Amino acid sequence: MQHAVSGTRTLTVVRQDTSLGAGRDLEFGLELLARAKAGEIGPTLRLYRPEPTVAFGQRDTRLPGFEAAARACRDNGFEPLVRRAGGRAAAYHKGTLIVDHIEPDTDAIAGSKTRFGYFGQLFADALHIVGVQAGVGEIPGEYCPGEFSVHGTAPADGSRIKLVGTAQRVVAGGWLFSSVIVVQNSAPIRKVLTDSYAALELDWDPATAGAVEDLVPGVDVQAVEDALLKTYAGHATLEAASFSGLGA
Repeated sequence: MQHAVSGTRTLTVVRQDTSLGAGRDLEFGLELLARAKAGEIGPTLRLYRPEPTVAFGQRDTRLPGFEAAARACRDNGFEPLVRRAGGRAAAYHKGTLIVDHIEPDTDAIAGSKTRFGYFGQLFADALHIVGVQAGVGEIPGEYCPGEFSVHGTAPADGSRIKLVGTAQRVVAGGWLFSSVIVVQNSAPIRKVLTDSYAALELDWDPATAGAVEDLVPGVDVQAVEDALLKTYAGHATLEAASFSGLGA
């Protein structure tokens, strides 16, 4: 399936061990998309742990409270940025894993919605490996709400928290599917989202913001990355490559 991943195809996996800086990290994904569109790279999976960042959606910038929200981010030690994909503000830091999946695709637009469901299930499957009771679907009051958000359910009381947010950039000739998995240290994320959403005057429920370790204590980012690659290996042939080879 061209718009997802197929076991008959090779997916190049690159681990970015050092952040390029919040803004540069975000832009580099778009550069890889342009290179895929131009035929310079094939299907690529980029994994990295970001600097503290709040990525606002384009709609957020048009709200009267946007500048105050940006100040709130800086006050909390997060850099405010604006992403080209849709959605509302999402926060991440080194306790999260960013997954950028880039593919050249001659019919990229046709599969855009199907991709959300496909990857939502893929991430839920990966979280099952580390012990999370994961599901796909928006939960009431979540930040940056999305139909295909991945959430986890607490065994004790059945409460649900958002664990994975996804966004997509589609151009003629390729697509970038970017996902954020919140694994550790959810408190700073909850705090910066509380402050920034208040400035934007957007309603949400802070109880929906959490991390994998809140549900399965002791799980770290490396364990989730390993589980993700194990899941991907069931869909494609994985081939590791050096991040330096991408010429960042």
